[in-house]
Amino acid sequence: MPTLVILDASLSMMRPLATSSATLDPATTETRRSVAQTCLCSMFDYIAANDRMEFGALVAYSSLYEVLVPFTRDLNELKKAVQSMDTYDKTLLDSVLLNMSNYVMEEWGSNTPVRVVLVTDGNPGIGPGSVKHILSEMSHQTDQSKNPLPFVFPSELHILLISSQSELAQSNALNLYQRLVDANENGQVHTPGEGALTVKSVQNMFMKYAESQHSVFSTTLHCGNLSSDVQLFPRPKVMTVEKDTEVMTREVGSDLQVCGFLDMGDAVSPPSVSRHLVIPYISKEKSETSPDAKDSDKPEEDASSSTTTEEGKTPSFCVLLHGSLKINGMVALVQITDDWYGILYSWADSKKKSNMMLSIFEPGSKAIPWLGKFTLLGPCSAFDQNPYGEDDNKTPFPVMPDAKRSYAQNPVVWIKNSNLQSDVQKILRYARKLPDKTQVFYKELNRLRRAALSFGMQDFLEGISQLLERECTLLPGSAHVDAALQLTHAAKLVKNSVYKEYDYTIAPLSTNFTGNT
Repeated sequence: MPTLVILDASLSMMRPLATSSATLDPATTETRRSVAQTCLCSMFDYIAANDRMEFGALVAYSSLYEVLVPFTRDLNELKKAVQSMDTYDKTLLDSVLLNMSNYVMEEWGSNTPVRVVLVTDGNPGIGPGSVKHILSEMSHQTDQSKNPLPFVFPSELHILLISSQSELAQSNALNLYQRLVDANENGQVHTPGEGALTVKSVQNMFMKYAESQHSVFSTTLHCGNLSSDVQLFPRPKVMTVEKDTEVMTREVGSDLQVCGFLDMGDAVSPPSVSRHLVIPYISKEKSETSPDAKDSDKPEEDASSSTTTEEGKTPSFCVLLHGSLKINGMVALVQITDDWYGILYSWADSKKKSNMMLSIFEPGSKAIPWLGKFTLLGPCSAFDQNPYGEDDNKTPFPVMPDAKRSYAQNPVVWIKNSNLQSDVQKILRYARKLPDKTQVFYKELNRLRRAALSFGMQDFLEGISQLLERECTLLPGSAHVDAALQLTHAAKLVKNSVYKEYDYTIAPLSTNFTGNT
C-alpha cells in the first residue's frame, strides 16, 4: 500500500516542544518541526528495512502545498527532502486534502489503496481552512464529490499529532481530528500519550505507528514435510465476516497449509478479496545464529557479507514451489485458517521476471463456485473411475462454462465519478506519450467509445474529442510531429463516430514518420 506523508510546514510547527520552562534557549531547544523531521527520518529507515516494496511520497503544506518528492521506493530521497524543507505561513488543511485526491488519482487511479499520513502539531487553525470550518462545510455540502473527505480512492487516514494532551484538550483538537478520520471512514488518530510532551514520547508515537503499519508480516508455508518461512506483501488485513447472528473476525495466522494442486485453467480468474506477493523470509534471529555470524576470527563487515552470501545459497521450499507452479502451469490451494482458503500461483509482471502471488478468497469452502466445496476435492486416485474419463482433455468440473466469465473480461464500470475520471485520465496519459504509445492509445480510445455508446453517452464522446483537440494545442515544441497528427486524427474520428455502429474501430493514422524525433 503506497504511503503519502503530508507534513505541516506552518509557523506553528516552530514552537518549542517544551512550553512549560521559562528559560528556554532557542539555540538548543527542540521545536516540533525538528522533532517531526527526526522522527520521520527514523520512520523511513524502519520502512526501508521492514517494508522494502513500499512506495512513499512527501508533501509539505501550509496555506498552499508542494509535492516535495513524488511516489518512489528510494526512501533516502524522502529523508533528504524532510531535512531541507522550508517554513511557510499559516495552516489551511482543506486545500491540501482536496488536491491530494487528484494527485493520487493521477498516480494510482481509483482502485489502489493508499495510506495517507498527516503529521501536524495539532493546531486546528482559525477561520476558513481550519479543521472546524472543514467539518462545518462538509456537513452542509450537498454535493459529496466536492468534500475533501472521504478520499475518492481506497485509503487509510492516519493523523500524528505532536501535541500534549492538555494542549489538545484546550483547543478540542483531538475531537476535531477524530471527526476527520471518521469522515474518511478508515484510519486512526495517534497522540504521544499522557504526560509532558517530550522527544521520547513523540518518537514512541512514530515508532508505534510504524510497527503497526509497516512491520514484516511473516508466516510459514507448509506442504507435507516441507516448509519455508515467507513474507507477505502488503500486510494482510483483518477480515470481518458477517454471519446471521454474529460478526466474526478472521486474520492470517502463522501457518499456511498447501492442501493440493489444480490446473491453472480450473481456477482461472477466481474472485478474491486481496493479493499478496510471497517472498522467502529469513529472520534476524536465524541470521545472527548462523555459523558465519558467530565466527569471531572474521571482522564484523566480513561476517555480515558472508551471512548475506549464505542466505542466497540456502535451499528454499518457497523458490522450489514457485518454479514448479510456473513450469507446470498449476496453482496451489492453500488453507489459511479454518474454512478460509486462497491459491498460490506464478505471476509475471514482465517477460523476464515472475513472482509468486497469494490470492485470498472470501471465507468459506465455496469461494470458487464451479469447483464446489474445497473439502470434497481430491486426487484422481481416490475415485473408482477416472473423473477425467479416457480423454485427458476433459474436465471433471462440468459447471465450468466454455465462455469466459464476466469478471475475466475487464469490463468498464462507471458507477462512481472517480471510475469515469480514471479512464479519461488514462487516455490523456497515453496521448501525452504519443507516438510511442500509439497502439495502446487507440486501444483504450476504442474501449472508451464502446462503453460510452453502451451507456448512451453520445455527448461524452464529443467532450473526449474536445479534450484531444486541447491536448494537441498544448503539445510542447519538442514533441514529435506524429503526436499532433494522431491527436487531430483521433479527435476527428471520435466526433464522427458517435452515430456509427458499435463494432466500428478507430484506426491509427498511417504516417511516414518514425518514432525518433
